Amino acid sequence: MTTVGLALPVADVDRLGAEAEHYGHQVVVETADADALAPRIAVAKPEVVIAAASAPHLSARLVAACDAHGVRLVVVGDSPRERRFAAGLGVVDPVPGPATWTLLAPGSGIPVSTPAPLPPTLTAPRAEGAPAEPEPAPVPRAGERGQVIAVWGPGGAPGRTSLAIALAGELAAAGTVTVLADADTHGAAVAPSLGLLDEAPGFAAACRLAGTGGLTPAELDRVASTARGGLRVLTGIGRPARWPELTAERVAGVLDVVRSWAAVTVVDVAASLEQDEELLSDVAAPRRNAATLEVLRRADRVIAVAAADPVGLARFLRGYADLLDHVAPERITPIVNKLRTGVVGLDAGAQVRATLERFGGIAPAHLVPWDPAAFDAALLSGRPLGEAAPRSPARAVIRGLATGPRGTHP
Repeated sequence: MTTVGLALPVADVDRLGAEAEHYGHQVVVETADADALAPRIAVAKPEVVIAAASAPHLSARLVAACDAHGVRLVVVGDSPRERRFAAGLGVVDPVPGPATWTLLAPGSGIPVSTPAPLPPTLTAPRAEGAPAEPEPAPVPRAGERGQVIAVWGPGGAPGRTSLAIALAGELAAAGTVTVLADADTHGAAVAPSLGLLDEAPGFAAACRLAGTGGLTPAELDRVASTARGGLRVLTGIGRPARWPELTAERVAGVLDVVRSWAAVTVVDVAASLEQDEELLSDVAAPRRNAATLEVLRRADRVIAVAAADPVGLARFLRGYADLLDHVAPERITPIVNKLRTGVVGLDAGAQVRATLERFGGIAPAHLVPWDPAAFDAALLSGRPLGEAAPRSPARAVIRGLATGPRGTHP
């Protein structure tokens, strides 16, 4: 018997409630108001919640409550409007209506005793004559383990996201099966930088699937977006308040699966490395920076980005010391971005290298020159730097970062 919660119109709640025993299910909590149902999830402990893809039957509070307690959320929606509404709350897999117990039938693929992701058989059927679904992205060859590259930098906009996009673009252009993921829980920016919608964040969807044990390469391919040029992207959360969805355990699960999906995954992470929650309470609770720290700990290589100005270098030197608490120095590739003489002086490269060496014992592997026109062109067109400005001097350095002897090419 499956224990079920219902967040549906009153008529559907009454109908399903009357039929539940006949189909071998037990309705443990029911309401037409998602916000009223959300706080009751922890007490009622349903295995599955069935909700309609409309207000007030589906809300951010209900989605977050199901995520927090590992409850499978089955969202029923048919119309484009309902699907857009669900996508705005991070639900990318609504199923066709009406809401009936056939959604939980034995042949549906949802186990009776444990929450699980919806199987492909419950997605909308393809109409006769419609084009076939695209083939999944190529995966690493048998026996190979995909590489994860984190791009980190201190606060103050040193150019983490721009460099992560450019690096992923260069790797993809070199023929490497590459994925770009946005795990920034403070200010995710990959999606708008590439002109992609972030109403249904792919990285959060992958984390939700990982939390229920249902994440596979095929599911990753489904929740990912495709940017111009074919680069596959797991977009970040559009609202910072959704950070509890990106727990350390879920992020670890995503990284484990993504290694079998792509040869290289470039992950853009937030600047903050603080763990203040541990100072306030000894009770296990979500950590705002857990996603960043987990990515850094599990990454094969960390690209540490410094801005080439007095303020940026000072911030980098302080942040680098904190970074070493989580990442071994041999896994870190320091690079300096926005190099220019206007704020450093003559022979800017030599001065920056000397400063980092003297005060931090850091030898930057690459110096990326200041090229705002090229990066502006990339942002305007929603493309990686190599496609928007192939002759940019900054692009030449980033290509070296991707394929050079100290680079990241697998």
